[in-house]
Amino acid sequence: MTLRAVVRGVGHYLPERVVPNSEFEKTLDTSNEWIVSRSGIERRHFAAEGQTTSDLAVRASKAALAHAGMEADDLDAIIVATSTADLTFPSAATMVQSALGNTSGFAFDVQAVCAGFVYALANANALIVSGQAKTVLVIGAETFSRILDWTDRGTCVLFGDGAGALILSAEEGTGTNADRGILATDLNSDGRYRDILYVDGGVSTKSTGVLRMEGKEVFRHAVEKLAETADKALSKVGLHHEDIDWVVPHQANIRIIQATAKKLGVSMDKVVVTVQDHGNTSAASIPLALAVGVQNGQIKKGDLVVTEAIGGGLAWGSVVLRW
Repeated sequence: MTLRAVVRGVGHYLPERVVPNSEFEKTLDTSNEWIVSRSGIERRHFAAEGQTTSDLAVRASKAALAHAGMEADDLDAIIVATSTADLTFPSAATMVQSALGNTSGFAFDVQAVCAGFVYALANANALIVSGQAKTVLVIGAETFSRILDWTDRGTCVLFGDGAGALILSAEEGTGTNADRGILATDLNSDGRYRDILYVDGGVSTKSTGVLRMEGKEVFRHAVEKLAETADKALSKVGLHHEDIDWVVPHQANIRIIQATAKKLGVSMDKVVVTVQDHGNTSAASIPLALAVGVQNGQIKKGDLVVTEAIGGGLAWGSVVLRW
């Protein structure tokens, strides 16, 4: 018997406030055309005052539970991928657990910035295949609008807030790449590149800090490393580019998405793209895109899906799963 972590449901939530590119024209030397040409982003959502990351996560989680036809106490574990948790501690995941009314599971956060959801999926998969949990709620949630430098047009126009959630449950498989569920994962990091994407503050420095990024360097690393990690994960289970039905990438920048797809030899017709509507929502971007892809009728049962992401650290990775 081979245990597989199979997707049972997905859901997402976006804050009500929609911020079009034109809003930045009032305070920055920028324009809608400049932002779209460099990122593909047309609008993004910002959390309301007092609306926290865990608030967004709870809304996405309820949508995923409803989609799966499950109750909160069906969950054995809750994992939240975020870099913008409400408090230093406790974890956002325990706040979600409380809000959902789950009293029988355990909860924790994962922090790998934009790669956080991939890392969280890999952890959820490990819990399930090792028998430590049967059903795991995996959430990506962020309020990046709280850590932006509003005078830096190279970063503040790129990011948005939101949350996406996915529920995985243990099911028996045949042990082949025809199984449904997570088939392979690949995780990587290299701390030598921390200075090209980071927040210049934190608890031990006694400051909140704001996001700093060297865009050209991030772009260069992203295309190379994203294609490489997807290749590695596919090769672990004897699959190839032509087997892919959908690539659901981290939604950072349309040029990165297009360049990575080209390097993988995958048509953009097989790539789920939401960056134009959401901006870069960091750890929330992949689950948001998965939920939208399902909602739009793109991703269907049996489809082979590849997710890949890179974020500050640098940390990057990929997950191959059959829907």
